[in-house]
Amino acid sequence: MQRTREDLANLQPHYPDMINEVIDVTDHSRNMIFNMTVDEATEIVASGDPIKIAAIDGHFALMARNGHIIRMARSLQLPLRYFIVKKVAGPALLVAERIDQIKEWLEAQGFGDQFHPSYTRMVPAHHLTEIALVGCPDPNPVCTRFFDPARNVRKSNYAERYIQELSSGISKWLDTIPEHEPIGVMFSGGIDSGAVFLATHHVMQTRGMNLARLKAFTLTVDGNGEDAKQAHDFLSQLDLELFHEVIDAPGSWVNMQEAVSVIEDYKPLDIQAGAMTLALCRGIREQYPDFAYLIDGDGGDENMKDYPIEENPELTIKSVLSNQMLYQEGWGVDAIKHSLTFSGGLSRACTRGYAPMQKYGFKGFSPFMLTNVIEVAEGIPFIELTGWDHEKLYALKGDVVARGIKAITGQHMPVFEKRRFQDGAAKERAFGNSPAPYRKAFHSAFDC
Repeated sequence: MQRTREDLANLQPHYPDMINEVIDVTDHSRNMIFNMTVDEATEIVASGDPIKIAAIDGHFALMARNGHIIRMARSLQLPLRYFIVKKVAGPALLVAERIDQIKEWLEAQGFGDQFHPSYTRMVPAHHLTEIALVGCPDPNPVCTRFFDPARNVRKSNYAERYIQELSSGISKWLDTIPEHEPIGVMFSGGIDSGAVFLATHHVMQTRGMNLARLKAFTLTVDGNGEDAKQAHDFLSQLDLELFHEVIDAPGSWVNMQEAVSVIEDYKPLDIQAGAMTLALCRGIREQYPDFAYLIDGDGGDENMKDYPIEENPELTIKSVLSNQMLYQEGWGVDAIKHSLTFSGGLSRACTRGYAPMQKYGFKGFSPFMLTNVIEVAEGIPFIELTGWDHEKLYALKGDVVARGIKAITGQHMPVFEKRRFQDGAAKERAFGNSPAPYRKAFHSAFDC
């Protein structure tokens, strides 16, 4: 039986099998919170108030304990996992960023036989997850939404507002970075990375920051990627090509087993994209050993619902336009398709960008994943603008983003045909689309 929040509250702290230990191995410094300290945000999570949690501005993944209830909450960019450890003295809750962290901790503490990757749990983005563990049987967590944007409510000014919120998030992020540190944009010349580059350039220029700090990094594998030319064309049309740098990576850097092990998933498209992110991060790191801060356009496709519906037999245009944040969250925490181990949508796939940047020591930032930006996107009247037409939906993103960029920055942003990262960085898509090899690599990564 599914527990409710009231059920959790009624459990007494002296219950004999109540959780008696919480182990948190996450890196608290990874949180990027703009309007309060991490400690203040943690106190808000401890309170269990979804309205107050929704007011936390930035990217965060937090765990807090309030008496006998453990509460966890995360935004879209940062992963957060947990695992119930069975100890003689009673159950313990282990909280981590990654599956391999959980595995390593269990093995180091003599509990390695309890591990299986499917026993780990991902906290779903935009939800407060609450647990009051009573031992046997393990209870289901209670998930309460704290971010609930209204859909199809903005009749005008949404393009400008979308880029305005994007720029505002970038400006707040820049406030957290020492003024001498360089800024790298992961840049393909596509709509999302193009908007992020132009918004970042505009904010830095408007604020009088040193634009020599800014670089646009484009990946090409064995010199064959079409993104390199596209990125150059994008910047040269705006007389900004001096910011461009191509990272030419050898094909040997694109490895399925490594990508699966780092990203800790087996979804083909996410592993393909993540493999390219790994190659780009490795190339930047080898050329710039002290480089720390990267910004990217991840989340832009999800916000504007810009994926080929025909490629996914589970989707129709009605399901895409009728379900709240479908691409960000999947089918929802109450759906039978929702994976407790992995979450859904970009809530799951955030590791394709976060994990490669973490591996190479970068502090990444994805402004399209900020709730303020997503809220504007969800409010766009997609149904009215498209009339349920696929082609109109696919064309909408370029129109909205380009108009927003013009309104905020004054730049006429070039808009090229959509191309996935894994298709633009290399001559051929790596690894293929059959799911079997990816699952095999995942099982191999965890010896299962």
